[in-house]
Amino acid sequence: MALWGGRFSTGPDEAFKQFNDSLPFDYQLAEQDIIGSVAWAGALEQVNVLSSDEHQELVAALYQLLEEVKADPQAVATSGAEDIHSHVEAALIEKVGDLAKKLHTGRSRNDQVATDFRLWCRDTADHILKAIAQLKGEFVALAERELGTILPGYTHLQRAQPVLFSHWCMAYVEMLERDESRLQDAKARMNFCPLGSGALAGTAYPIDRQALAQGLGFTGATKNSLDGVSDRDFVVELLSCASISMIHLSRMSEDLIFYNSGEAGFIELADNVTSGSSLMPQKKNPDALELIRGKTGRVFGAFSAMMMTLKALPLAYNKDMQEDKEGIFDAMPTWLACIHMAQACIKGIKVKGERTLAAAKGGHANATELADYLVAKGVPFREGHHIVGVLVQLAISEGKTLEDLSLEQYKSVSDVFADDVYPVLEIDACIKARQALGGTSIEQVTSAIKAAKKKQQITVRDANLDDVESIAKLVQHWATVGENLPRAKSDMVHSINEFAVTEINGKVSGCASLYIYDTGLAEIRSLGIDPQSAVSGQGRQLVEHLLAKAKKLALNRVIVLTRVPDFFEKQRFSFCTKESLPEKVMKDCELCLRKENCDEVAMEYILKLSNKAEIPCKFVA
Repeated sequence: MALWGGRFSTGPDEAFKQFNDSLPFDYQLAEQDIIGSVAWAGALEQVNVLSSDEHQELVAALYQLLEEVKADPQAVATSGAEDIHSHVEAALIEKVGDLAKKLHTGRSRNDQVATDFRLWCRDTADHILKAIAQLKGEFVALAERELGTILPGYTHLQRAQPVLFSHWCMAYVEMLERDESRLQDAKARMNFCPLGSGALAGTAYPIDRQALAQGLGFTGATKNSLDGVSDRDFVVELLSCASISMIHLSRMSEDLIFYNSGEAGFIELADNVTSGSSLMPQKKNPDALELIRGKTGRVFGAFSAMMMTLKALPLAYNKDMQEDKEGIFDAMPTWLACIHMAQACIKGIKVKGERTLAAAKGGHANATELADYLVAKGVPFREGHHIVGVLVQLAISEGKTLEDLSLEQYKSVSDVFADDVYPVLEIDACIKARQALGGTSIEQVTSAIKAAKKKQQITVRDANLDDVESIAKLVQHWATVGENLPRAKSDMVHSINEFAVTEINGKVSGCASLYIYDTGLAEIRSLGIDPQSAVSGQGRQLVEHLLAKAKKLALNRVIVLTRVPDFFEKQRFSFCTKESLPEKVMKDCELCLRKENCDEVAMEYILKLSNKAEIPCKFVA
């Protein structure tokens, strides 16, 4: 059933329908469309368009539909609906009848798709950030493993100066950190909710758009309805981030393809990322790296196409915008797959240290050190540069390295040379001399590795549906040992916006939730850290994250019931009486097995004394 058929006396012909319909690709927004619809149902209840019973019936049906979509997403793509919004509404009508038709009150497909798409992009950005963190971790591990291995550095694909192989690894860590930073910035800018903007002029119902946005995990609501439905900057930014990152992955691939070649022979790639030849049995081809390099063009193409689509569009929504999805639906999974494949390549690399060292010693890579030696003896650099050039020519003519030349040969070019020239020419000395910040000395590279490892330890973020399994395991563990109340997995799905998680190298390692009562009171619950994790500070960072969230939500007071009051005192919580927590007592304490023998302490953090007197939300380290 089309959502717009009343104006037309006949339907579209089949050719136009195939040309117009977007379900074959926007079915990927099914989960986001349902989650957005749950939030919109809540907003309609608040303005009395839906009764409490109607709201509950719709939400229950939407969550049932969500489970069906997760179980078989491809079934959505072949349902024959015009787009994902039509599909969800039709499926909802099958479950609750005409009640489903009330859900679209005050909402347009324009603000609906803009919201769905932002939710999808935000979720995808989280997956990418996790993958980048894992790839960085693999580079750092390789740098640590090969610390001391010497590699020839190149300019113009000619041997230039020796560097540590670890220094090469950390160069790509720097690139990945910029990729990460750009993506985090893009995610922050996209995290505003257009729902409630209507078709272009805003909704006619008194929807609290800020509350609606925050309920969906957005920072806030978009501020202009025209821009809200037509903005696709976030798509351009994501594709820009992807394109720049793919440049880095492609450059890495080119380096490793060369290092893996028979001519260089510096590394050997693992069997799981290479293939053989159908004709030549000796071949071991770097297919994974060549595919990363090749797929870079696909991502560039999506970026270019998106800019061309937007460049001349008037406000507000135009059907051209339907072209915003296929490119990014291809580019983002491509980017993610390339990051994962790069990680597999780095993980399995075998470095041939003797071969890299021999190459670093060849090609007169210590010539710059020789020039610096002359400068230290008082020779102007330009003159020293010329002297060394003459010596290099002499070495080449005799088929020798610079260190193989005799002192008499050195003196034949300049009397400045003495026996102390030979230690300067040693390869270890060349490496050790690069002590300035960012140099290739062991000390500088070791410092860079330590700094990178410290950065990658703890990431704190709001949870998403992909985290449910990890959260459930943590909650179940601490409930089993009696430290937390048990929670059903379905409850975690419904309340995922309450949760925050910590990640260590891309893996969820801790969780906590912020449950909000009806009176401006909130409670930190389900705080738990993986008992196998050796990284400290996760609990503190989770509490800080939730207190900052409570501050943004304009809550008055955050409470905890805890057996570790010392921990919460360090977070500036103060003691209070359980009698001041009627909501908590009524909701959970009656169900607690330790009710009659309770050893928990009540504590509170005051965010607002009144509407005009606030306590700044500052956290201790």
